[in-house]
Amino acid sequence: MRITRVINNNVVCVVNERNQDRILLGSGIGFQKKKGDMVEKSKIEKEFFLKSKSVSGKLFSLLTQIPMEYMRVTDNIIKYAKESLDEELSENIYLTLTDHISFSVARQEKGLPFSNALLWEIKRFYPKEFKIGLHAVELLNEEFNISLPEDEAASIAMHIVNAQLGSEAIRDTIQVTEVIQNILSLIRYHFKSDLNEESLYYSRFLTHLKFFAYRILNDNINEVGDEDFEEVVRIRYPEAYECSSKIANLISEKYNKNLSSDELVYLTVHIKRITTS
Repeated sequence: MRITRVINNNVVCVVNERNQDRILLGSGIGFQKKKGDMVEKSKIEKEFFLKSKSVSGKLFSLLTQIPMEYMRVTDNIIKYAKESLDEELSENIYLTLTDHISFSVARQEKGLPFSNALLWEIKRFYPKEFKIGLHAVELLNEEFNISLPEDEAASIAMHIVNAQLGSEAIRDTIQVTEVIQNILSLIRYHFKSDLNEESLYYSRFLTHLKFFAYRILNDNINEVGDEDFEEVVRIRYPEAYECSSKIANLISEKYNKNLSSDELVYLTVHIKRITTS
């Protein structure tokens, strides 16, 4: 592989034999190297390929400012997340999570306190992602000999959620979490009872709500639906449908979005399941 750009002593950009761009990490891989030189294969520790030119460019800039250890541990966290969730993540996470980790470690080393205002919500609404965050904190504490708090696991979980949604901004996760919280509160108030948060139906409902909220916030609500099927569901599950209608009113008033028949049906069926499980 031939070097196209030396970022620092430990990071270089290359093109391989198929003329594909790659980012290579390795101790001393860029030392005394210049554009056009060949890479010593024995020094390659990590190889990255990012399709987005925009993400690649921003990542190049970031890697000129931080040690390669941050990128290495980020890659390990992302691989663990993909295996745990069994799905691909937006490659933008390589940039956002690496930047976040470098900042978090620096903050911890300076002894600056940190608390995540959404810790409780993240633990409840995104248990799988929070578990990944806890694993990430263990890796970071071991790698950099620090003691990051549980709050940091929630912050990392937010990055994972964003990467699932394909979003670049943490504020989207905060808004999504707010939508979920409002809907669950409405359901509890309507049925005047708590929900079984350990049930499989509840877990599935949270997943549905996560993407439902994202569609609302990004104007991706499907306006076409099967009104005949909606009527069947309304008759069969009247109380759950009434609750769904209240949710529709909430979405209309707070976010100025109208739910389709399909959205109402999905909500009704989920609500029926979580309130009878």
